[in-house]
Formats: sequence, structure tokens, C-alpha cells
Amino acid sequence: MPPYEALYRRKYRFPTYWDEVGKRKLLGPELVQQKKEKVEVIRKRLIATQNRQKKYGDQSRNDVLFEPGDKVLLKISLWKGLTRFGKKVMLSPGYIGPFEVLRQVGKVAYELALLLQMQHLHNVFNASLLKKYNVDTSHVIKLEPIEI
Repeated sequence: MPPYEALYRRKYRFPTYWDEVGKRKLLGPELVQQKKEKVEVIRKRLIATQNRQKKYGDQSRNDVLFEPGDKVLLKISLWKGLTRFGKKVMLSPGYIGPFEVLRQVGKVAYELALLLQMQHLHNVFNASLLKKYNVDTSHVIKLEPIEI
């Protein structure tokens, strides 16, 4: 007994016999031609849907290329309970850095010059985790001594 009959306790109905449950007839080449036409329509609609979704997805994507020597910020993921960068999750910054790009490893991977405190991290990151750092002197905060 085939597995289908063992599971469902009835014979399998082939697609060529789907017209009616009681009557089984083979329609011949016309049915095959109709099925081919329907499959072609489905393929065209799938391609149209994929293109539409790709267009929406490409609006938020941008090709980012970094040259060796550029300064970048590294995005850190805020995993629950993970204090990899020494701060609690709620107070963690979204980006840390700036770090210098040493070289391009692959099409979208870059090797960074990390700090000595970050030796436990692998120094190659995907471009999606990097953001170009615009040098701004207002980022530097001078600490003045507090007199008590």
C-alpha cells in the first residue's frame, strides 16, 4: 500500500482527475496545455512580485564603500544580558569608535584597527555594521577639573 493510502485511507487523485470526485476521465493534451499556461501566468506574477519587493527593498539599501584609512563607527548589537563593551545594555551606545579601516577583505567585509581592550573581538566586520565617521570637533569634550 502506498504511504498516501496508509495515511489518508483513500487513493491519491492525480491532477488530471481533479474535475469531479465521482467521475474520472483523462482530458488529454488540452489539459496539459491549460496547466502550462497557468504555470506561465503564475511565474510571470511571481517575477512581477519579486521585482516590486526588490524595488521597495533597494530604496533603503545603499552601496557603502570604504577606502583604507577611512574612519568608521562600528554598530554594536544590544543583546539581552550581554555586556561585551563594558556597559549595561540600556546605556550602551548604538555605535562605538571611530576606528580606522585597514583593508577590504571581501566585497562587503572590512578589517578594522581595533583598540587593545577589544582584542577578544574579531577585527573583520560586514559593511552593514559600519557607518562613515564624519570628523567633527564638537564630539571632543574637554574635561575641566572640579574644585570641591
